[in-house]
Amino acid sequence: MPTKAYPFKNIIKDFQLFFKDRFNLHEDEASEKATIADIKGDVVFRGANLWILIFAILVCSVGLDVNSTAVVIGAMLISPLMGPIMGIGLGIGIYDFELIITALKNLTIATIISVLASAFYFWISPLDVAQSELLARTAPTLWDVFIAFFGGLAGIIASSRKEKSNAIPGVAIATALMPPLCTAGFGIATSQWDYFLGAMFLFFINSVFISISTYLIVLLLGYRKKEFIDAGREKKVKRYILFFVLAAVIPSIYTGYNVVKKTLFVKNANQFIQQEMKFENSQVISSNLHYERDSALIEVTLFGEPIDSVSIVARQKRLENYNLKGVQLNIRQGYQKEEGVDLATIEQMNLQLKTGIIEELYQKNEATLKNKDAKIKLLEEEIIRFRSKEMPISDLAQEIKAINNNISQLSVASTIVSNLDSLTYDTLILAYVQFKIKPKTAENKQIEDWLKARLKVQEMKLVIQ
Repeated sequence: MPTKAYPFKNIIKDFQLFFKDRFNLHEDEASEKATIADIKGDVVFRGANLWILIFAILVCSVGLDVNSTAVVIGAMLISPLMGPIMGIGLGIGIYDFELIITALKNLTIATIISVLASAFYFWISPLDVAQSELLARTAPTLWDVFIAFFGGLAGIIASSRKEKSNAIPGVAIATALMPPLCTAGFGIATSQWDYFLGAMFLFFINSVFISISTYLIVLLLGYRKKEFIDAGREKKVKRYILFFVLAAVIPSIYTGYNVVKKTLFVKNANQFIQQEMKFENSQVISSNLHYERDSALIEVTLFGEPIDSVSIVARQKRLENYNLKGVQLNIRQGYQKEEGVDLATIEQMNLQLKTGIIEELYQKNEATLKNKDAKIKLLEEEIIRFRSKEMPISDLAQEIKAINNNISQLSVASTIVSNLDSLTYDTLILAYVQFKIKPKTAENKQIEDWLKARLKVQEMKLVIQ
């Protein structure tokens, strides 16, 4: 008896049921009232919440200052900045204009306090060189937009559950709201306003996309809109919210478009350099990419045998193969081929190029070198100080010989003693005395008292042999 075929409609239905069961956002969902109350409770910065923010900002600033990723992550774990940003998205989703204003006001207060606290730290910090962790927070990239959006989705879903998971701390780390504020503070403290503007722009982009993701999940969960008794007020509130959303989203979309274009430019330019800038007797020693909305430039510095103009023109034409049409290619070479240039001249030009690279590296690390010079100076002073404490062993030997002719050897030195239990250190005068004939206790005491008086010390260790 033939087996009855399973209808295709049932397959689709089973798949829909499976999909709905596995991706059901309402499973383990907290009540709408509880979720809204939790988010509203995290919106306001006052008392302990504000102090936690300040200390978290200071911890993050220290981490960025010393280039410690672990410290920055720790600071983001205790940061309460997500509250007002999610409050804005929730307010938009349920038409609660008062919540939007409250969240926006508290976010502004938190931002100002965070930037000022960070600026104060960097103002008193002896380190004034931008480390890689700081430099990474000066301009938004496509990946920052993705992280903020997807992180915001994860954050609002986690906040709407009955059982709070470890997703919320993870979101705080991933969305990286605090480092841009600290970088903005660094820009103020060091009067580097491009750092300040770039970091604040990154913070704005992150905040907008987290709010957008919160708004989308609120819509998906079907939260009830705020009811208005006055129809005129409801219309006015909706108009205000629409204006607020457009004022935030339109610049973000424009920025996102430019960020995508810049990211693609950097990717294609690096691919072009790796594949096309390969020569038998010359190599790339540095490259710089400059991107503006209306122009783009690839600068490549070569070292070795010069490349002829035909090869340069050919590579300029190949830019189109990497979606780099209209991009200018500027190739800098260590030396230009000229008639009558001998090997010695070429070597001299190469040496000048190397010297230029070294000078550039020195200028970039000048502050670090100054710091090292200060440490070297301090160590030299310590050496001089210790040398000043060297024992006049020749004078001591002559004097002790006149006092006691039973002594055959004498050694006196200042040494460091380590306490292994408490891991503390101290200095100690150590005296070694060897007698020709075993001395009496009174004789030992006499020598010890004399050495203390002669060396003007209270504590001393006497070793007898």
